[in-house]
Amino acid sequence: MPDLLPVLVTGGAGYVGSHVCKLLHQNGFLPITYDDLSTGHKKAVRWGPFIKGDIADGAKLDEVFEEYQPLAVLHFAAKAYIGESMLMPAEYYRINVAGTLSLLEAMRRARIMKMVFSSSCATYGIPARQPITEEEIQAPINPYGQTKLTVEKMLQDYAVAYQFSSAILRYFNAAGADPDGEIGEDHDPEPHLIPNVLKALSGGEPLVIHGADYPTTDGTCVRDYIHVNDLATAHVAALRSLLEGEPSFACNLGTGRGISVLEIMTAVEKITGKSVPHSFGPRRPGDPAELVALTAKAHDLLGWKPLHSDLETIIQTAWQWHQYQLANQS
Repeated sequence: MPDLLPVLVTGGAGYVGSHVCKLLHQNGFLPITYDDLSTGHKKAVRWGPFIKGDIADGAKLDEVFEEYQPLAVLHFAAKAYIGESMLMPAEYYRINVAGTLSLLEAMRRARIMKMVFSSSCATYGIPARQPITEEEIQAPINPYGQTKLTVEKMLQDYAVAYQFSSAILRYFNAAGADPDGEIGEDHDPEPHLIPNVLKALSGGEPLVIHGADYPTTDGTCVRDYIHVNDLATAHVAALRSLLEGEPSFACNLGTGRGISVLEIMTAVEKITGKSVPHSFGPRRPGDPAELVALTAKAHDLLGWKPLHSDLETIIQTAWQWHQYQLANQS
């Protein structure tokens, strides 16, 4: 087997990062995970070396770049909870913005000038139209989205000044788990809908649906759910594109299909045969009513399309992972 091509993956012990690392390894890359384990899990690092470190630690990054000589960086390390960002914006700016600046400067010192960046549909705020194209005005309504947009602007400026190239990938709602059952979603606290629905039907706290008066078909928020393996495929394609000389670009990663909170809950009940205890609460600050992607650019530029993001596959893989976690609790 030819030598694997080294790439640094910040946040590679986290949910999306670990799935990307697995696919990178399957596609001829050596993912070098750099993670402080504040939210990630060491057990999710299986496909390359692990370095515990903070992206704010420039000296540590210098050492890692010198030792491994990565061709590019895939940057996932960030705080990523909208509700939390409304309560503690300083932490979000410190980690997501100042931390990324530290990483970019370490990359410049090492002459590593290519980055795949984990951005978000939260940069669009409340869009004027659905589905959302990449040309939609970006006007975030929460600090999390603002920090992601700030990093996007930084990358654009670095491209002009330093011949830096980046792939900005704006995720919609990552969901599901590795079909092989090796890794999955494991946050504490858990901010995402599908794992919380599964916890509620397994004896956990009843699900609280935040808002039933949105201007949507059933009054609950509508989101575009994309399987985490489809996200991983897009990252590998974006990395290859940069390594082949493609200039900087940004694209949405979603399915173009909106699904409401109540539709998710109904689908979970149908697939599992269990009822989900739930109640309705007030809207959460910073939550738009609807976010759905137009993904033609990712298809045209990267030859990418989601293959695993039908709702049944998303829920079945998440349910398989959830059952595995329950069976292995001490």
